[in-house]
Amino acid sequence: MDSNRRMEVDYVKFPLVKTNEKRGAMLFQKLEFEKMTENKMLEKSVHLLEALITRRTVRDFSDHPVPIEIIENCIKTAGSAPSGANKQPWSFVIVQDPQVKKEIRIAAEAEEKEFYGHRATKEWLEDLNQFGTDWHKLFLETAPYLIVMFKQVMDTSKDEPRKNYYVNESVGIAAGFLLAAIHNAGLVSLTHTPSPMKFLQEILKRPNNERAFLLIPVGYPAEDAEVPVISKKSFSEIYNVI
Repeated sequence: MDSNRRMEVDYVKFPLVKTNEKRGAMLFQKLEFEKMTENKMLEKSVHLLEALITRRTVRDFSDHPVPIEIIENCIKTAGSAPSGANKQPWSFVIVQDPQVKKEIRIAAEAEEKEFYGHRATKEWLEDLNQFGTDWHKLFLETAPYLIVMFKQVMDTSKDEPRKNYYVNESVGIAAGFLLAAIHNAGLVSLTHTPSPMKFLQEILKRPNNERAFLLIPVGYPAEDAEVPVISKKSFSEIYNVI
């Protein structure tokens, strides 16, 4: 495929086959499933593990441009995540306009300055201190893109608003898909959560049923980017077989 051509992936339209009426109004289709050999399964599981354990949270970004098609494909991946009752209670806003990024940075730094100065507990600040973070958020302007992820507390796509289910769980899973897709594409990201985040809803003019969930700068790391030397919990600490 010509690398200069945009690859279109239609990930929402599945061919459906009507089945027994007892299953309600939902249409069903036969699952397309390719059974692998155990060796192939092991190989693929190791490959994904080796890829994802190299992912790091980065705060030092390059302003080098990134084709927006890459970001769009990452969001399509996130949009394929499972959700409660398939409500898909999420929306994504890609911010690339420098003026809007600056506005977001100013608002975020105002909240962060209040957080570091007054809102955070002593214990919280002690936990953050080892990472050397403060209220300055230069990355919100430097990164070529900000992906703002919103959760939809109600479904307003129909005439009458309807409840969404397991919203935080659903959006959290989609966020994991998004971070994995960004890393897989050769980019870095940061999960930023200034609190409160209502300013994002206001700046980006989002509807009343949406609440900001994550603010994610995305791009290449700066040439001099550094990350803290950290370790993850051992496998035995997070794993049990019963």
